[in-house]
This record gives sequence, C-alpha cells and structure tokens, in this order.
Amino acid sequence: MARKTGRGKRRGRRVYSEELKAEAVQMMLDGHGAESVAQNLGLSGANLLYRWKAKLLKESGPAATRLESRVQQLEEELRRVERERDILKKALAIFSQKT
Repeated sequence: MARKTGRGKRRGRRVYSEELKAEAVQMMLDGHGAESVAQNLGLSGANLLYRWKAKLLKESGPAATRLESRVQQLEEELRRVERERDILKKALAIFSQKT
C-alpha cells in the first residue's frame, strides 16, 4: 500500500528480509526493548516488531509459545525481586544511620 506524503510524492511499502525480521525478534527476545530495537534498525515502529514476533512464535509452535510465556513470567518475577531488594536497601540505610 502506498501513501502520499505532504509533497504529493508516493512512497512504496518497505519490504524487510526474513533475516532482518529474525534478527530483530531475537534482539527483543534477548531483552532489548522494542522501541530501541526499532530505532537501531531504522524501522518505522515497535508495532511492526510485535507483529513479527507473534508470527514467528506462531510458526514455531506451542513449545516456543510456552517458552515465551515462561520468559515473561520470569521477567516479571525478576522485576518484583529487584523492587523488594531496593526497598530493603533503603530500609537498611535508614536503620543504619547514626542519630
């Protein structure tokens, strides 16, 4: 689908290689944020990456979907544990202050 720009010129739809798509999705799976991956690779936005990721996981089958689900659970748990750690650090600093 072509779009018109403000100057009346038409741009064609960009086509990305399967290799680039796989590399971009792998970067996301390795823990990089979608916005930063899109910016680093010169992509139009993070939504494109999320579509590629969903398609790749669907094609990979149920094992990949379960693995991705488990990774998300572990990332959430990690964030929770890091918050708890930070709270404990602050409490230790408060209680160890000399009065």
